Amino acid sequence: MIEEMRLKDLGVIADATLPIGRGFTAITGETGAGKTMVVTGLGLLLGQRADSGAVRSGAAQAAVEGVWLVPEDGPVAARVREAGGDVEPVGEGAAELYLARTVSSEGRGRATVGGRTAPAGVLADLADDLVVVHGQSDQLRLRSASAQRDALDRFGGEAVSTARTTYRAAWDAWRALDGELSTLTGDRDERAREAEQLRAAIAEIEAAAPLAGEEDELARRAERLANAEELRVAAVTAHAALSDEDGGPDVVSLLAEARRALERISGSDAALAAIGEQVADLGYRATDVSVALSGYLADLDESGPHELAAVDERRGVLAALARTHGSVDAALDLLATGSARLVELDDDDDRVERLTAQRDDAARALDAAADALTAARRDAAERLGAAVTEELHALALPDARLTVDVAPAPAAAHGRDDVSILLAPHPGADPRPVSRGASGGELSRVMLAIEVVIAGVDPVPTFVFDEVDAGIGGAAAIEVGRRLARLAESSQVIAVTHLAQVAAFAGNHLTVVKGNDGSVTASSVRRLDGAEREAEMARLLSGLSDSDAALTHARELLETGRAR
Repeated sequence: MIEEMRLKDLGVIADATLPIGRGFTAITGETGAGKTMVVTGLGLLLGQRADSGAVRSGAAQAAVEGVWLVPEDGPVAARVREAGGDVEPVGEGAAELYLARTVSSEGRGRATVGGRTAPAGVLADLADDLVVVHGQSDQLRLRSASAQRDALDRFGGEAVSTARTTYRAAWDAWRALDGELSTLTGDRDERAREAEQLRAAIAEIEAAAPLAGEEDELARRAERLANAEELRVAAVTAHAALSDEDGGPDVVSLLAEARRALERISGSDAALAAIGEQVADLGYRATDVSVALSGYLADLDESGPHELAAVDERRGVLAALARTHGSVDAALDLLATGSARLVELDDDDDRVERLTAQRDDAARALDAAADALTAARRDAAERLGAAVTEELHALALPDARLTVDVAPAPAAAHGRDDVSILLAPHPGADPRPVSRGASGGELSRVMLAIEVVIAGVDPVPTFVFDEVDAGIGGAAAIEVGRRLARLAESSQVIAVTHLAQVAAFAGNHLTVVKGNDGSVTASSVRRLDGAEREAEMARLLSGLSDSDAALTHARELLETGRAR
Protein backbone atom coordinates (compact mmCIF):
# COMPACT_ATOMS: atom_id res chain seq x y z
CA MET A 1 0.00 0.00 0.00
CA ILE A 2 1.28 3.48 -0.91
CA GLU A 3 1.20 5.80 2.06
CA GLU A 4 2.65 8.91 0.44
CA MET A 5 4.27 10.02 -2.79
CA ARG A 6 6.26 13.16 -3.59
CA LEU A 7 6.88 14.51 -7.09
CA LYS A 8 9.46 17.19 -7.81
CA ASP A 9 10.10 18.85 -11.18
CA LEU A 10 8.15 16.19 -13.05
CA GLY A 11 6.24 17.52 -16.03
CA VAL A 12 4.28 20.60 -14.93
CA ILE A 13 4.64 19.65 -11.26
CA ALA A 14 7.25 21.71 -9.43
CA ASP A 15 6.82 20.11 -6.02
CA ALA A 16 3.82 18.14 -4.77
CA THR A 17 3.20 15.67 -1.98
CA LEU A 18 0.24 13.29 -2.25
CA PRO A 19 -1.07 11.75 0.99
CA ILE A 20 -2.80 8.55 -0.13
CA GLY A 21 -3.41 5.84 2.47
CA ARG A 22 -5.96 3.04 2.53
CA GLY A 23 -9.15 2.62 0.55
CA PHE A 24 -10.18 4.48 -2.58
CA THR A 25 -8.33 7.69 -3.51
CA ALA A 26 -9.64 9.83 -6.37
CA ILE A 27 -7.32 12.37 -8.00
CA THR A 28 -8.98 15.14 -9.98
CA GLY A 29 -7.96 18.46 -11.45
CA GLU A 30 -8.29 20.67 -14.48
CA THR A 31 -6.97 19.51 -17.83
CA GLY A 32 -3.21 20.02 -17.94
CA ALA A 33 -2.90 20.35 -14.18
CA GLY A 34 -0.63 17.31 -14.02
CA LYS A 35 -2.93 14.50 -12.86
CA THR A 36 -1.37 12.02 -15.24
CA MET A 37 2.07 12.91 -13.87
CA VAL A 38 1.02 10.99 -10.77
CA VAL A 39 0.83 7.83 -12.87
CA THR A 40 4.06 8.76 -14.67
CA GLY A 41 5.84 9.21 -11.35
CA LEU A 42 4.46 5.95 -10.06
CA GLY A 43 5.73 4.24 -13.22
CA LEU A 44 9.23 5.55 -12.51
CA LEU A 45 9.06 4.09 -9.00
CA LEU A 46 8.06 0.76 -10.55
CA GLY A 47 11.11 0.60 -12.80
CA GLN A 48 9.61 1.83 -16.06
CA ARG A 49 11.92 3.41 -18.62
CA ALA A 50 13.01 6.91 -17.69
CA ASP A 51 12.33 9.70 -20.19
CA SER A 52 14.33 12.91 -19.88
CA GLY A 53 11.42 14.67 -21.61
CA ALA A 54 9.44 14.28 -18.39
CA VAL A 55 11.82 16.62 -16.53
CA ARG A 56 10.19 20.00 -15.86
CA SER A 57 11.41 22.74 -18.19
CA GLY A 58 14.38 24.56 -16.66
CA ALA A 59 15.01 21.90 -13.99
CA ALA A 60 18.20 19.85 -13.77
CA GLN A 61 16.37 16.66 -12.81
CA ALA A 62 13.03 15.20 -11.82
CA ALA A 63 12.63 13.23 -8.60
CA VAL A 64 9.95 10.87 -7.34
CA GLU A 65 9.78 9.45 -3.82
CA GLY A 66 7.32 6.97 -2.39
CA VAL A 67 6.64 5.37 0.97
CA TRP A 68 5.02 1.94 0.89
CA LEU A 69 3.59 -0.15 3.69
CA VAL A 70 4.62 -3.78 3.14
CA PRO A 71 4.75 -7.01 5.22
CA GLU A 72 7.94 -6.99 7.25
CA ASP A 73 8.78 -10.59 6.32
CA GLY A 74 7.13 -10.75 2.89
CA PRO A 75 8.69 -11.23 -0.57
CA VAL A 76 9.02 -7.48 -1.15
CA ALA A 77 11.06 -6.98 2.02
CA ALA A 78 13.18 -10.01 1.15
CA ARG A 79 13.96 -8.64 -2.33
CA VAL A 80 14.81 -5.23 -0.86
CA ARG A 81 17.28 -6.79 1.59
CA GLU A 82 18.77 -8.87 -1.21
CA ALA A 83 19.44 -5.59 -3.06
CA GLY A 84 21.23 -4.19 -0.01
CA GLY A 85 18.38 -2.03 1.32
CA ASP A 86 16.06 -2.48 4.27
CA VAL A 87 12.56 -1.72 5.51
CA GLU A 88 11.54 0.10 8.70
CA PRO A 89 9.30 -1.95 11.04
CA VAL A 90 6.22 -0.08 12.23
CA GLY A 91 4.55 -2.82 14.26
CA GLU A 92 2.03 -5.63 13.74
CA GLY A 93 4.20 -7.32 11.10
CA ALA A 94 4.21 -4.24 8.83
CA ALA A 95 7.13 -2.13 7.67
CA GLU A 96 7.71 1.04 5.67
CA LEU A 97 9.62 0.83 2.41
CA TYR A 98 11.22 3.92 0.89
CA LEU A 99 11.65 4.05 -2.90
CA ALA A 100 13.04 6.92 -4.96
CA ARG A 101 14.01 7.63 -8.56
CA THR A 102 15.69 10.58 -10.20
CA VAL A 103 15.94 11.41 -13.90
CA SER A 104 18.28 14.14 -15.17
CA SER A 105 17.55 16.35 -18.14
CA GLU A 106 20.43 14.55 -19.91
CA GLY A 107 18.71 11.20 -19.40
CA ARG A 108 20.81 9.84 -16.54
CA GLY A 109 18.97 8.38 -13.57
CA ARG A 110 19.36 6.78 -10.19
CA ALA A 111 17.13 4.49 -8.14
CA THR A 112 17.05 4.11 -4.37
CA VAL A 113 15.54 1.04 -2.74
CA GLY A 114 15.22 0.86 1.02
CA GLY A 115 17.80 3.59 1.53
CA ARG A 116 20.41 2.09 -0.82
CA THR A 117 21.23 2.89 -4.44
CA ALA A 118 20.17 0.03 -6.68
CA PRO A 119 19.63 -0.70 -10.40
CA ALA A 120 16.24 0.37 -11.78
CA GLY A 121 15.68 -3.31 -12.53
CA VAL A 122 15.20 -3.93 -8.81
CA LEU A 123 12.22 -1.55 -8.88
CA ALA A 124 10.79 -3.55 -11.78
CA ASP A 125 11.28 -6.76 -9.78
CA LEU A 126 9.21 -5.28 -6.94
CA ALA A 127 6.48 -3.91 -9.20
CA ASP A 128 4.40 -7.09 -9.58
CA ASP A 129 4.10 -7.43 -5.80
CA LEU A 130 3.25 -3.77 -5.22
CA VAL A 131 0.95 -2.27 -7.84
CA VAL A 132 -1.18 -3.03 -10.90
CA VAL A 133 -1.47 0.05 -13.14
CA HIS A 134 -4.29 0.41 -15.66
CA GLY A 135 -4.39 3.22 -18.17
CA GLN A 136 -5.94 3.60 -21.58
CA SER A 137 -2.92 1.79 -23.05
CA ASP A 138 -3.74 -1.15 -20.78
CA GLN A 139 -7.26 -1.22 -22.20
CA LEU A 140 -5.62 -1.63 -25.60
CA ARG A 141 -3.39 -4.34 -24.14
CA LEU A 142 -6.50 -6.26 -23.09
CA ARG A 143 -7.14 -6.69 -26.80
CA SER A 144 -4.05 -8.94 -27.06
CA ALA A 145 -4.36 -12.71 -26.79
CA SER A 146 -1.54 -12.97 -24.24
CA ALA A 147 -3.18 -10.42 -21.90
CA GLN A 148 -6.48 -12.30 -22.09
CA ARG A 149 -4.74 -15.59 -21.34
CA ASP A 150 -2.90 -14.01 -18.40
CA ALA A 151 -6.19 -12.69 -17.00
CA LEU A 152 -7.75 -16.16 -17.19
CA ASP A 153 -4.71 -17.78 -15.56
CA ARG A 154 -4.76 -15.26 -12.71
CA PHE A 155 -8.42 -16.01 -12.10
CA GLY A 156 -7.79 -19.77 -12.31
CA GLY A 157 -5.71 -19.57 -9.14
CA GLU A 158 -3.86 -22.57 -7.75
CA ALA A 159 -5.43 -25.13 -10.09
CA VAL A 160 -4.28 -23.34 -13.25
CA SER A 161 -0.96 -22.30 -11.72
CA THR A 162 -0.08 -25.89 -10.77
CA ALA A 163 -1.15 -27.24 -14.16
CA ARG A 164 0.83 -24.53 -15.94
CA THR A 165 3.97 -25.27 -13.88
CA THR A 166 3.67 -28.97 -14.68
CA TYR A 167 3.14 -28.21 -18.36
CA ARG A 168 6.12 -25.84 -18.52
CA ALA A 169 8.41 -28.48 -16.99
CA ALA A 170 7.15 -31.05 -19.51
CA TRP A 171 7.54 -28.54 -22.34
CA ASP A 172 11.13 -27.74 -21.36
CA ALA A 173 11.99 -31.46 -21.10
CA TRP A 174 10.47 -32.26 -24.50
CA ARG A 175 12.12 -29.24 -26.15
CA ALA A 176 15.56 -30.20 -24.78
CA LEU A 177 15.27 -33.79 -26.06
CA ASP A 178 13.84 -32.71 -29.40
CA GLY A 179 16.60 -30.16 -29.87
CA GLU A 180 19.31 -32.67 -29.01
CA LEU A 181 17.81 -35.26 -31.36
CA SER A 182 17.44 -32.72 -34.18
CA THR A 183 21.07 -31.67 -33.79
CA LEU A 184 22.22 -35.27 -33.75
CA THR A 185 20.30 -36.33 -36.85
CA GLY A 186 20.82 -33.07 -38.72
CA ASP A 187 24.59 -33.18 -38.23
CA ARG A 188 24.97 -36.91 -38.85
CA ASP A 189 27.17 -36.53 -41.97
CA GLU A 190 29.33 -33.95 -40.28
CA ARG A 191 29.66 -36.13 -37.19
CA ALA A 192 30.63 -39.11 -39.41
CA ARG A 193 33.38 -37.00 -40.98
CA GLU A 194 34.52 -35.91 -37.54
CA ALA A 195 34.69 -39.56 -36.42
CA GLU A 196 36.73 -40.54 -39.48
CA GLN A 197 39.17 -37.68 -38.99
CA LEU A 198 39.44 -38.37 -35.28
CA ARG A 199 40.06 -42.07 -35.86
CA ALA A 200 42.88 -41.29 -38.31
CA ALA A 201 44.41 -38.75 -35.92
CA ILE A 202 44.33 -41.16 -33.00
CA ALA A 203 45.94 -43.89 -35.15
CA GLU A 204 48.70 -41.49 -36.18
CA ILE A 205 49.37 -40.45 -32.58
CA GLU A 206 49.32 -44.03 -31.31
CA ALA A 207 51.75 -45.07 -34.08
CA ALA A 208 54.13 -42.28 -33.07
CA ALA A 209 53.65 -43.12 -29.36
CA PRO A 210 55.01 -39.78 -28.07
CA LEU A 211 55.99 -39.38 -24.44
CA ALA A 212 55.64 -36.29 -22.29
CA GLY A 213 58.96 -34.38 -22.27
CA GLU A 214 60.45 -36.61 -24.96
CA GLU A 215 61.33 -33.69 -27.26
CA ASP A 216 63.58 -32.11 -24.64
CA GLU A 217 65.34 -35.40 -23.90
CA LEU A 218 65.97 -36.04 -27.60
CA ALA A 219 67.36 -32.52 -28.03
CA ARG A 220 69.83 -33.16 -25.23
CA ARG A 221 70.87 -36.53 -26.75
CA ALA A 222 71.31 -35.00 -30.20
CA GLU A 223 73.52 -32.27 -28.79
CA ARG A 224 75.65 -34.90 -26.99
CA LEU A 225 76.00 -37.12 -30.05
CA ALA A 226 76.82 -34.24 -32.37
CA ASN A 227 79.79 -33.33 -30.11
CA ALA A 228 80.90 -36.90 -29.30
CA GLU A 229 84.55 -36.57 -30.46
CA GLU A 230 85.15 -33.37 -28.49
CA LEU A 231 83.55 -34.98 -25.46
CA ARG A 232 85.79 -38.08 -25.84
CA VAL A 233 89.01 -36.01 -26.06
CA ALA A 234 88.05 -34.01 -22.98
CA ALA A 235 87.17 -37.14 -21.00
CA VAL A 236 90.36 -38.99 -22.03
CA THR A 237 92.55 -36.02 -21.12
CA ALA A 238 90.87 -35.65 -17.74
CA HIS A 239 91.08 -39.40 -17.06
CA ALA A 240 94.80 -39.48 -17.93
CA ALA A 241 95.48 -36.58 -15.60
CA LEU A 242 93.71 -38.35 -12.77
CA SER A 243 94.96 -41.90 -13.38
CA ASP A 244 97.56 -42.59 -16.11
CA GLU A 245 97.45 -46.29 -16.99
CA ASP A 246 100.85 -46.00 -18.75
CA GLY A 247 102.66 -45.29 -15.48
CA GLY A 248 103.12 -41.57 -15.93
CA PRO A 249 102.58 -39.11 -13.08
CA ASP A 250 98.87 -38.61 -12.26
CA VAL A 251 96.71 -37.10 -9.52
CA VAL A 252 95.75 -40.40 -7.92
CA SER A 253 99.37 -41.56 -7.62
CA LEU A 254 100.63 -38.23 -6.31
CA LEU A 255 97.85 -38.09 -3.69
CA ALA A 256 98.65 -41.66 -2.61
CA GLU A 257 102.33 -40.75 -2.21
CA ALA A 258 101.43 -37.63 -0.17
CA ARG A 259 99.08 -39.67 2.05
CA ARG A 260 101.79 -42.28 2.76
CA ALA A 261 104.33 -39.60 3.63
CA LEU A 262 102.01 -37.97 6.14
CA GLU A 263 100.88 -41.27 7.69
CA ARG A 264 104.49 -42.18 8.55
CA ILE A 265 104.90 -39.16 10.87
CA SER A 266 101.28 -38.34 11.75
CA GLY A 267 101.54 -40.04 15.12
CA SER A 268 103.88 -37.27 16.27
CA ASP A 269 101.45 -34.41 15.58
CA ALA A 270 97.66 -34.48 15.67
CA ALA A 271 97.41 -31.46 13.36
CA LEU A 272 99.42 -33.21 10.70
CA ALA A 273 97.33 -36.35 11.13
CA ALA A 274 94.20 -34.29 10.37
CA ILE A 275 95.81 -33.00 7.18
CA GLY A 276 96.68 -36.55 6.25
CA GLU A 277 92.99 -37.53 6.55
CA GLN A 278 92.05 -34.69 4.17
CA VAL A 279 94.65 -35.86 1.64
CA ALA A 280 93.32 -39.43 1.92
CA ASP A 281 89.76 -38.14 1.25
CA LEU A 282 90.98 -36.28 -1.86
CA GLY A 283 92.56 -39.51 -3.06
CA TYR A 284 89.32 -41.44 -2.69
CA ARG A 285 87.36 -38.74 -4.52
CA ALA A 286 89.93 -38.55 -7.33
CA THR A 287 89.67 -42.31 -7.73
CA ASP A 288 85.83 -42.07 -7.88
CA VAL A 289 86.01 -39.38 -10.58
CA SER A 290 88.49 -41.49 -12.54
CA VAL A 291 86.13 -44.47 -12.42
CA ALA A 292 83.20 -42.27 -13.50
CA LEU A 293 85.19 -40.98 -16.47
CA SER A 294 86.01 -44.56 -17.47
CA GLY A 295 82.29 -45.41 -17.45
CA TYR A 296 81.47 -42.27 -19.41
CA LEU A 297 84.05 -43.15 -22.06
CA ALA A 298 82.73 -46.70 -22.31
CA ASP A 299 79.18 -45.38 -22.84
CA LEU A 300 80.42 -42.81 -25.33
CA ASP A 301 82.23 -45.52 -27.28
CA GLU A 302 78.95 -47.41 -27.66
CA SER A 303 77.29 -44.32 -29.23
CA GLY A 304 77.91 -43.63 -32.83
CA PRO A 305 76.57 -42.15 -36.04
CA HIS A 306 73.79 -44.77 -36.15
CA GLU A 307 72.38 -43.54 -32.80
CA LEU A 308 72.48 -39.91 -33.93
CA ALA A 309 70.57 -40.90 -37.08
CA ALA A 310 67.98 -42.69 -34.95
CA VAL A 311 67.58 -39.67 -32.69
CA ASP A 312 67.19 -37.34 -35.66
CA GLU A 313 64.64 -39.66 -37.21
CA ARG A 314 62.62 -39.73 -33.96
CA ARG A 315 62.75 -35.94 -33.71
CA GLY A 316 61.42 -35.75 -37.25
CA VAL A 317 58.45 -37.94 -36.33
CA LEU A 318 57.63 -35.74 -33.35
CA ALA A 319 58.06 -32.54 -35.41
CA ALA A 320 55.55 -33.84 -37.98
CA LEU A 321 53.13 -34.63 -35.15
CA ALA A 322 53.58 -31.10 -33.76
CA ARG A 323 52.92 -29.53 -37.17
CA THR A 324 49.66 -31.48 -37.48
CA HIS A 325 48.34 -30.84 -33.99
CA GLY A 326 50.07 -27.62 -32.95
CA SER A 327 52.38 -29.32 -30.47
CA VAL A 328 53.26 -32.75 -29.13
CA ASP A 329 51.43 -31.86 -25.90
CA ALA A 330 48.29 -31.05 -27.95
CA ALA A 331 48.61 -34.44 -29.64
CA LEU A 332 48.84 -36.12 -26.25
CA ASP A 333 45.76 -34.18 -25.07
CA LEU A 334 43.83 -35.29 -28.16
CA LEU A 335 44.83 -38.89 -27.50
CA ALA A 336 43.59 -38.55 -23.91
CA THR A 337 40.20 -37.04 -24.82
CA GLY A 338 39.66 -38.18 -28.38
CA SER A 339 38.92 -41.79 -27.53
CA ALA A 340 35.91 -40.83 -25.42
CA ARG A 341 34.68 -38.48 -28.15
CA LEU A 342 35.12 -41.24 -30.74
CA VAL A 343 33.08 -43.62 -28.62
CA GLU A 344 30.35 -40.97 -28.43
CA LEU A 345 30.39 -40.41 -32.20
CA ASP A 346 30.42 -44.12 -32.97
CA ASP A 347 27.40 -44.46 -30.66
CA ASP A 348 25.24 -42.10 -32.77
CA ASP A 349 22.84 -44.77 -34.02
CA ASP A 350 22.24 -46.09 -30.51
CA ARG A 351 21.91 -42.55 -29.18
CA VAL A 352 19.34 -41.67 -31.84
CA GLU A 353 17.33 -44.70 -30.83
CA ARG A 354 17.56 -43.87 -27.13
CA LEU A 355 16.76 -40.17 -27.62
CA THR A 356 13.82 -40.99 -29.86
CA ALA A 357 12.35 -43.22 -27.17
CA GLN A 358 12.96 -40.56 -24.51
CA ARG A 359 11.44 -37.84 -26.68
CA ASP A 360 8.36 -40.01 -27.32
CA ASP A 361 7.96 -40.50 -23.56
CA ALA A 362 8.38 -36.74 -23.04
CA ALA A 363 5.80 -36.04 -25.76
CA ARG A 364 3.27 -38.27 -24.03
CA ALA A 365 3.94 -36.49 -20.73
CA LEU A 366 3.56 -33.15 -22.52
CA ASP A 367 0.23 -34.24 -24.01
CA ALA A 368 -1.05 -35.22 -20.58
CA ALA A 369 0.14 -31.94 -19.02
CA ALA A 370 -1.39 -29.92 -21.88
CA ASP A 371 -4.74 -31.70 -21.48
CA ALA A 372 -4.70 -31.02 -17.74
CA LEU A 373 -3.90 -27.33 -18.30
CA THR A 374 -6.64 -27.00 -20.91
CA ALA A 375 -9.16 -28.64 -18.56
CA ALA A 376 -8.19 -26.28 -15.73
CA ARG A 377 -8.45 -23.26 -18.02
CA ARG A 378 -11.84 -24.27 -19.40
CA ASP A 379 -13.20 -24.73 -15.91
CA ALA A 380 -11.84 -21.31 -14.92
CA ALA A 381 -13.11 -19.78 -18.18
CA GLU A 382 -16.69 -20.82 -17.45
CA ARG A 383 -16.56 -19.34 -13.96
CA LEU A 384 -14.78 -16.15 -15.10
CA GLY A 385 -17.32 -15.54 -17.85
CA ALA A 386 -20.25 -15.89 -15.47
CA ALA A 387 -18.68 -13.69 -12.79
CA VAL A 388 -17.65 -10.91 -15.20
CA THR A 389 -21.06 -10.98 -16.87
CA GLU A 390 -22.64 -10.34 -13.48
CA GLU A 391 -20.26 -7.44 -12.90
CA LEU A 392 -21.05 -5.97 -16.33
CA HIS A 393 -24.75 -6.01 -15.50
CA ALA A 394 -23.93 -3.86 -12.49
CA LEU A 395 -21.79 -1.58 -14.68
CA ALA A 396 -24.74 -0.39 -16.78
CA LEU A 397 -24.44 -3.16 -19.35
CA PRO A 398 -27.55 -5.07 -18.23
CA ASP A 399 -27.85 -7.23 -21.33
CA ALA A 400 -24.19 -7.90 -21.94
CA ARG A 401 -22.80 -11.41 -21.80
CA LEU A 402 -19.10 -12.19 -21.58
CA THR A 403 -17.67 -15.59 -22.40
CA VAL A 404 -14.10 -16.86 -22.36
CA ASP A 405 -13.29 -19.28 -25.13
CA VAL A 406 -10.41 -21.75 -24.80
CA ALA A 407 -9.59 -23.20 -28.22
CA PRO A 408 -6.87 -25.64 -29.38
CA ALA A 409 -3.64 -24.07 -30.59
CA PRO A 410 -0.16 -25.21 -31.56
CA ALA A 411 2.04 -26.12 -28.61
CA ALA A 412 3.97 -23.25 -27.07
CA ALA A 413 5.64 -22.46 -23.77
CA HIS A 414 2.32 -21.27 -22.28
CA GLY A 415 0.29 -24.31 -23.36
CA ARG A 416 -1.82 -25.44 -26.28
CA ASP A 417 -4.64 -22.99 -25.82
CA ASP A 418 -5.84 -19.86 -27.56
CA VAL A 419 -7.79 -17.79 -25.03
CA SER A 420 -10.31 -15.27 -26.35
CA ILE A 421 -12.57 -12.99 -24.33
CA LEU A 422 -15.85 -12.58 -26.22
CA LEU A 423 -18.52 -9.96 -25.58
CA ALA A 424 -22.15 -9.94 -26.69
CA PRO A 425 -23.27 -6.42 -25.68
CA HIS A 426 -27.00 -7.04 -26.16
CA PRO A 427 -29.46 -9.91 -26.70
CA GLY A 428 -29.33 -11.47 -30.13
CA ALA A 429 -25.77 -10.28 -30.78
CA ASP A 430 -23.16 -12.89 -31.54
CA PRO A 431 -20.29 -12.91 -29.08
CA ARG A 432 -17.33 -11.13 -30.67
CA PRO A 433 -13.75 -10.80 -29.47
CA VAL A 434 -13.28 -7.69 -27.34
CA SER A 435 -10.24 -7.02 -29.53
CA ARG A 436 -12.62 -6.19 -32.39
CA GLY A 437 -16.14 -5.75 -31.13
CA ALA A 438 -15.94 -3.64 -27.94
CA SER A 439 -16.07 0.14 -27.88
CA GLY A 440 -13.74 2.15 -25.68
CA GLY A 441 -16.34 2.55 -22.95
CA GLU A 442 -17.25 -1.13 -23.06
CA LEU A 443 -13.61 -2.13 -22.95
CA SER A 444 -13.08 0.07 -19.88
CA ARG A 445 -15.90 -1.66 -18.08
CA VAL A 446 -14.80 -5.13 -19.17
CA MET A 447 -11.30 -4.43 -17.82
CA LEU A 448 -12.65 -3.13 -14.54
CA ALA A 449 -15.08 -6.03 -14.17
CA ILE A 450 -12.28 -8.52 -14.76
CA GLU A 451 -10.07 -6.85 -12.14
CA VAL A 452 -12.89 -6.80 -9.59
CA VAL A 453 -13.57 -10.50 -10.15
CA ILE A 454 -9.89 -11.52 -10.16
CA ALA A 455 -9.19 -9.50 -7.02
CA GLY A 456 -11.49 -11.89 -5.18
CA VAL A 457 -9.14 -14.81 -5.84
CA ASP A 458 -5.79 -13.09 -6.54
CA PRO A 459 -5.68 -9.85 -4.54
CA VAL A 460 -3.18 -7.13 -5.45
CA PRO A 461 -2.04 -4.59 -2.81
CA THR A 462 -2.66 -1.50 -4.98
CA PHE A 463 -4.57 -0.74 -8.17
CA VAL A 464 -3.96 2.48 -10.09
CA PHE A 465 -6.48 3.48 -12.77
CA ASP A 466 -5.62 6.31 -15.13
CA GLU A 467 -8.91 7.59 -16.57
CA VAL A 468 -10.40 4.10 -16.65
CA ASP A 469 -13.74 5.89 -17.02
CA ALA A 470 -12.84 7.29 -20.45
CA GLY A 471 -15.72 6.96 -22.89
CA ILE A 472 -18.45 6.48 -20.28
CA GLY A 473 -20.73 8.69 -18.25
CA GLY A 474 -24.07 8.90 -16.49
CA ALA A 475 -25.31 5.75 -14.76
CA ALA A 476 -22.37 3.73 -16.12
CA ALA A 477 -19.92 6.14 -14.48
CA ILE A 478 -21.73 5.81 -11.14
CA GLU A 479 -21.42 2.04 -11.33
CA VAL A 480 -17.71 2.34 -12.19
CA GLY A 481 -17.25 4.43 -9.06
CA ARG A 482 -19.25 1.92 -7.04
CA ARG A 483 -17.10 -0.96 -8.30
CA LEU A 484 -13.87 0.89 -7.60
CA ALA A 485 -15.07 1.41 -4.05
CA ARG A 486 -15.89 -2.28 -3.81
CA LEU A 487 -12.41 -3.16 -5.10
CA ALA A 488 -10.97 -0.85 -2.43
CA GLU A 489 -12.45 -3.08 0.27
CA SER A 490 -9.68 -5.61 -0.37
CA SER A 491 -7.03 -3.47 -2.11
CA GLN A 492 -5.83 0.10 -2.20
CA VAL A 493 -7.33 1.88 -5.24
CA ILE A 494 -6.04 5.11 -6.81
CA ALA A 495 -8.01 6.54 -9.70
CA VAL A 496 -7.14 9.57 -11.81
CA THR A 497 -10.55 10.67 -13.07
CA HIS A 498 -12.43 13.53 -14.68
CA LEU A 499 -15.87 12.25 -13.64
CA ALA A 500 -17.65 13.40 -10.51
CA GLN A 501 -19.70 10.19 -10.58
CA VAL A 502 -16.49 8.21 -9.99
CA ALA A 503 -14.86 10.61 -7.52
CA ALA A 504 -18.00 10.60 -5.35
CA PHE A 505 -17.24 7.07 -4.15
CA ALA A 506 -13.69 7.84 -3.02
CA GLY A 507 -12.90 7.94 0.67
CA ASN A 508 -9.92 10.18 -0.06
CA HIS A 509 -10.24 12.95 -2.66
CA LEU A 510 -7.12 14.81 -3.82
CA THR A 511 -7.10 17.68 -6.30
CA VAL A 512 -4.24 19.02 -8.38
CA VAL A 513 -4.47 22.74 -9.20
CA LYS A 514 -2.18 24.80 -11.40
CA GLY A 515 -0.74 27.98 -9.98
CA ASN A 516 -0.89 31.29 -11.82
CA ASP A 517 2.61 30.71 -13.18
CA GLY A 518 1.52 27.39 -14.70
CA SER A 519 3.34 25.23 -12.15
CA VAL A 520 2.03 22.96 -9.43
CA THR A 521 3.40 23.58 -5.94
CA ALA A 522 3.06 21.61 -2.74
CA SER A 523 0.14 23.76 -1.60
CA SER A 524 -1.65 23.05 -4.89
CA VAL A 525 -2.20 19.35 -4.12
CA ARG A 526 -4.50 18.94 -1.18
CA ARG A 527 -7.05 16.62 0.32
CA LEU A 528 -10.60 17.85 -0.17
CA ASP A 529 -13.41 17.64 2.31
CA GLY A 530 -16.67 19.40 3.08
CA ALA A 531 -17.41 22.49 1.01
CA GLU A 532 -14.14 22.28 -0.92
CA ARG A 533 -14.97 18.80 -2.12
CA GLU A 534 -18.49 19.84 -3.07
CA ALA A 535 -17.07 22.73 -5.10
CA GLU A 536 -14.64 20.44 -6.94
CA MET A 537 -17.45 17.97 -7.65
CA ALA A 538 -19.56 20.81 -9.02
CA ARG A 539 -16.67 21.88 -11.26
CA LEU A 540 -16.35 18.33 -12.57
CA LEU A 541 -20.08 18.24 -13.30
CA SER A 542 -20.56 21.63 -14.94
CA GLY A 543 -17.25 23.41 -15.16
CA LEU A 544 -18.53 25.88 -12.50
CA SER A 545 -17.57 25.40 -8.89
CA ASP A 546 -20.15 27.88 -7.57
CA SER A 547 -23.23 26.86 -9.59
CA ASP A 548 -26.13 26.18 -7.22
CA ALA A 549 -27.52 23.48 -9.48
CA ALA A 550 -24.14 21.84 -9.82
CA LEU A 551 -23.53 22.05 -6.06
CA THR A 552 -26.88 20.40 -5.39
CA HIS A 553 -26.06 17.63 -7.84
CA ALA A 554 -22.60 17.27 -6.27
CA ARG A 555 -24.13 16.82 -2.80
CA GLU A 556 -26.48 14.18 -4.17
CA LEU A 557 -23.59 12.30 -5.73
CA LEU A 558 -21.56 12.45 -2.52
CA GLU A 559 -24.51 11.14 -0.58
CA THR A 560 -24.86 8.30 -3.09
CA GLY A 561 -21.18 7.51 -2.63
CA ARG A 562 -21.49 7.44 1.14
CA ALA A 563 -24.61 5.24 0.97
CA ARG A 564 -23.18 2.70 -1.46
